[in-house]
Amino acid sequence: MSSPCHTSALLLVFMALAVAGAEQSEERSCDVIGDESSESQMERALLKKLEPLSHMRFNVTVEKGKTENYVYQFRVCREVNSTSHDYGGLVQTDRHNGKTTVIGRINETQVFNGSDWIMLIYKGGDSYGSHCSGEKRRAVIMISCKRGVTASSFSIISEEREKEQECFYLFEMDSSVACPAENSHLSVGSILLITFASLIAVYIIGGFLYQRLVVGAKGMEQFPHFAFWQDLGNLVADGCDFVCRSKPRNAPAAYRGVGDDQLGEESEERDDHLLPM
Repeated sequence: MSSPCHTSALLLVFMALAVAGAEQSEERSCDVIGDESSESQMERALLKKLEPLSHMRFNVTVEKGKTENYVYQFRVCREVNSTSHDYGGLVQTDRHNGKTTVIGRINETQVFNGSDWIMLIYKGGDSYGSHCSGEKRRAVIMISCKRGVTASSFSIISEEREKEQECFYLFEMDSSVACPAENSHLSVGSILLITFASLIAVYIIGGFLYQRLVVGAKGMEQFPHFAFWQDLGNLVADGCDFVCRSKPRNAPAAYRGVGDDQLGEESEERDDHLLPM
């Protein structure tokens, strides 16, 4: 009896460890500011739109003289370093001393958009020292529309830290996820053209099969209403001849031939004149 109980206890322990490991390995995602019940549906929809970028990492290096040399790491709605559990979505690392500063955290996210851009804001970063009244840092990422590109051109534009309040780091990048949906509706002219071409195809194919299989026509006679189209072609040719001809129809030819009045008399006629009266 003790052996089955011991085995069951071990299985329960293993299952608990597996569940705990799965929870730890699951990456945290963006949490918009406010209670879950009051979260904006528009913000949720935009975060869903940004989901294809969540598996990507973006880096940019900024060097200003010999005093400032930083690397900025950014992820869309994911922690840059999931093992630290600091919610850091955009992190600055000093290449001189290796110091890491969280610019913005994904658990304090705001997002809104325009016609061809999405603005992602991470708030709640590490506090400033002597700048901006010691408030918490904030990262603003402008994602602009660029079709055919999943994500590219991540760069830092500026750091606004000379104000008393509302300081921020401004970044930009290009991505197709910020593009509006393309209008796939056909124009009226296109619909009419497609309809007309379809009717012509049905007429030719259906008429050809009818003439061949039912009437038993051969050769060009298999073409539907062949006599009608043949007469129509002649009428069109006559119409073009009438409209496009640039001179009167009864005008003499440009060259002058030898007329009958210029020819000499035939030999028989000359003999007739020689006969006595």
